Amino acid sequence: MKYIFLRLTIIVLSVFALVTTADAAGIKSGEIWPDTDGTHINAHGGGILLHNNTYYWFGEHKADNTSSALVGVMCYSSPDLQTWTCHGPALQVTDETGHDIERGCVLERPKVIYNATTGKFVMWFHLELKGKGYSAARAAVAVADRPEGPYTYIRSGRVNPGIYPADMTEEQKAAANALNRNDYKEWWTPEWREAIKKGLFLQRDLEGGQMSRDMTLYVDDDGKAYHIYSSEDNLTLQIAELTDDYTAHTGRYVRMAPGEQNEAPAIFKKDGTYWMITSGCTGWDPNEARMYSAPSIEGPWMRHPNPCIGPKAELTFGGQSTYILKRPDSDEFIFMADIWRPKHPSDARYIWLPIEFSDEGKPVIRWRDEWAPKDGSH
Repeated sequence: MKYIFLRLTIIVLSVFALVTTADAAGIKSGEIWPDTDGTHINAHGGGILLHNNTYYWFGEHKADNTSSALVGVMCYSSPDLQTWTCHGPALQVTDETGHDIERGCVLERPKVIYNATTGKFVMWFHLELKGKGYSAARAAVAVADRPEGPYTYIRSGRVNPGIYPADMTEEQKAAANALNRNDYKEWWTPEWREAIKKGLFLQRDLEGGQMSRDMTLYVDDDGKAYHIYSSEDNLTLQIAELTDDYTAHTGRYVRMAPGEQNEAPAIFKKDGTYWMITSGCTGWDPNEARMYSAPSIEGPWMRHPNPCIGPKAELTFGGQSTYILKRPDSDEFIFMADIWRPKHPSDARYIWLPIEFSDEGKPVIRWRDEWAPKDGSH
C-alpha cells in the first residue's frame, strides 16, 4: 500500500508539474498574469529594458479605485519574458507637499534606457501635478545605478522652450507667427485644423515649452536617444533628441503627423525602416491602431492601414499600444499594449503579440490566444 501511495503521489506531482509548466510556457493576452508571488503584475503603460541577459519591465502601479499615482513606478525582472519577479517600486512617489511627484500626481508611461557611457539607467515619464488635472503636460526624468533602482528624481518640465522644430522652414515659422488664436476660438473646423497643422498650438506653447503627454523612448543604432511624445493638446506627435547622457533635451526636435491626434506611441526599426504604432485619442476606450513608417527617425513619416488582424482588430483587440520590444540577435519583435479598466485600474490587463511581416515587409499584428517567445539568445 505504501508503494502504491508513493506511486500515486509521484504521478499527481508529475501531472501538477506538467500543468504548471504548460501554464508558464505561453503568453495569454488579456488574462491575469501572476508574478512569482502569485500576484497580478502591476506595471501598466510600461516598457521593457534588456540588461545583462535579464528583462526588466517598468510600468505604472495602479490602485484599485484610482489611476493617480499612490505608489510610483514598479519594476519586475525575468529571464524569459514569462516568469516575472517583483522588485517593488523603482521610483516612489513622495508625501512631501508640493513636490512634483507628490502622492496623488499622475505618473504615466514610464520608460527606462541604459546609458553605456555614464553607466546610468535613465527613466522618463509623463507627469501631471497633483490636483492640476492634465494641464501641466510635463516630461520628467530620474536616474539610477541599477536597473531595478532606486531611481533618484531629477526634474520635470515642458520640452524645448523657445525653440522651433528643426524641420520648420523660415517661411513656416513666419506663417505660424502670423496665426492669431482669437481667430480660431471654434475648434474642429476645417480652418482650425489647418491652423493646427501650421503650428497654432506650437506657437502658443513656444515660450514655456511644448506639451508632453503619452510618450516612449528610443535608442538608435548610433547610441542617440529620442523622446517621442504627444504634444500640442495631443494633436501632434513630437520627436525630440536627448543629450548624450539621456537626461535632457538637446533642443533639436521635429513634428510628426500634425493635427492627426495620436497618442500611445511605440516604435521599432527593421531593415533600415522606422515603424511607429500609435492610437487615436478616445480616453480610456480602445480605438483602431495607426501605423507609420519613415526612412529616418526625423521623417518624413507615411501613414499605413491598421496592422491588426483578428477579433476586435478595429479596436486594437481592446487595448492601447505602449511599447515594441526587439529581441537582440533575432528578428522577433513583440507588440505590447494595455487593456485599461478605469473602474478597477489595478485589474488592467496586457496584450503581448509577436509582429509578423507581410511579403511587402509591412508589420502585421495577428491575434493569438496563446504563444511563446522564441527560444535561444536574448
